[in-house]
Amino acid sequence: MTEHESDESPTELREEAAEHEDVADALEDLLEELRDEELTESRLEGLFDEASSSNPNIWNIVTAFIDVEDGEAVVTDESKLAQGSWAPEIVEGCDTMITLDIEYGMMPDEFKYIAGKKLSQRIEEFREHAAEAREKADELEAETDS
Repeated sequence: MTEHESDESPTELREEAAEHEDVADALEDLLEELRDEELTESRLEGLFDEASSSNPNIWNIVTAFIDVEDGEAVVTDESKLAQGSWAPEIVEGCDTMITLDIEYGMMPDEFKYIAGKKLSQRIEEFREHAAEAREKADELEAETDS
């Protein structure tokens, strides 16, 4: 369960739920593209290139930063990391991200499976957050109706 601010109104919670649903919908479109299109025609081509061709003796993970703009998931950046954590300004500037381990020579089918699994997890998380926000809005409305 996510924590909601105690002063949030049902309207704000429903708007939050709608935003989470929009991100989930956009990620589902990205997942469908990943499954149906060639990687060279996919928005995740850069992530595949980084994950499959980076030197694993230097880098251990790669992340795609994703913004949702006008209902479409846009991969704004791919970044490699040797160890440590992402700079807050990078993370705050995106709606979500998916992170994969670097595996030199990773095959496209393996990438599609792993990235698809990560996208599915993120979709589920956004759907759960949306449901929680709607439930909290319902509870607040029920309290005010009493």
